[in-house]
Amino acid sequence: MMNLQHYLPADVPAPMRGAFLENFDKTTGGSGRLMLFAGDQKVEHLNDDFYGEGIPAEDNDPEHLFRIAFRARIGVFATQYGLITRYGRDYPKIPYLVKLNAKTNLVPYTDKDPYSRQWLGLPEVLELRENGLDIRGVGYTVYLGGEHEHDMFTEAARLVHEAHRHGLLAVLWLYPKGPYVKDEHDPHLIAGAAGVAACLGADFVKLKVPYEKGAFKPELLHEATQAAGRTGVLCEGGSRIDEAAFLRQLHEQIHLGHARGNGTGRNIHQRPLEEAIRMADAIYAVTVEGKSVEEAMKVLRG
Repeated sequence: MMNLQHYLPADVPAPMRGAFLENFDKTTGGSGRLMLFAGDQKVEHLNDDFYGEGIPAEDNDPEHLFRIAFRARIGVFATQYGLITRYGRDYPKIPYLVKLNAKTNLVPYTDKDPYSRQWLGLPEVLELRENGLDIRGVGYTVYLGGEHEHDMFTEAARLVHEAHRHGLLAVLWLYPKGPYVKDEHDPHLIAGAAGVAACLGADFVKLKVPYEKGAFKPELLHEATQAAGRTGVLCEGGSRIDEAAFLRQLHEQIHLGHARGNGTGRNIHQRPLEEAIRMADAIYAVTVEGKSVEEAMKVLRG
């Protein structure tokens, strides 16, 4: 059990401190580590991640994401507000993290500085909670390195603060993008993004995986996890790869690189339902329960 007082932000008002700590403890399974099932790619990547060769036909239906999140062991299911309104009444017990901004990838980042403006605010999120949904937190993507970063900083900082005022967690996606970014997987640049997330007050930050000469080494995360301080680092899941290789890298990120969770989408949902549930459970076993890769593979095999 982690000392939860270390994760009690000072902007959580006194009447909400118990609710925030209970939310944090429940969402991280008492470990302080977050298993985030990412279902926000329908905007970010359009339909590329949900339809095509090697992707099961059921993944093209948005409800596939909710069926997985309902039955699998997860910390939160992160997806857009609109999708939650479409399916939330049928799946009220899913632990939701409401993603409040998104942009498509149609305009190349090298041609125009990205700006992902906030769609809705905390009042709309709180309405979902009042309507009986299990709302655990909010999410927002910030793109570093362009002329619009100051606008996204402002929106993100306000959103984090408002979330804390209502006992909710705040997760930021911090991605360097744009014509001035030469290598978005540069470990030093990723550590800079981690520090920005801490300055914005995030509870967790989802980052690119750091590479050195195209390869991941767990020690490359040390600069980022130290720069993040008490903000927990989550590494993006990326494109679907071999299950054992994914779980091995995840284990290294957490237990050698000192990450405090994962943010995984395609490596879960690009599978038939039963297999996707087992994969999510295996990821949860490594992330929250501290299981070995071999133990997680047993979970995956059922």
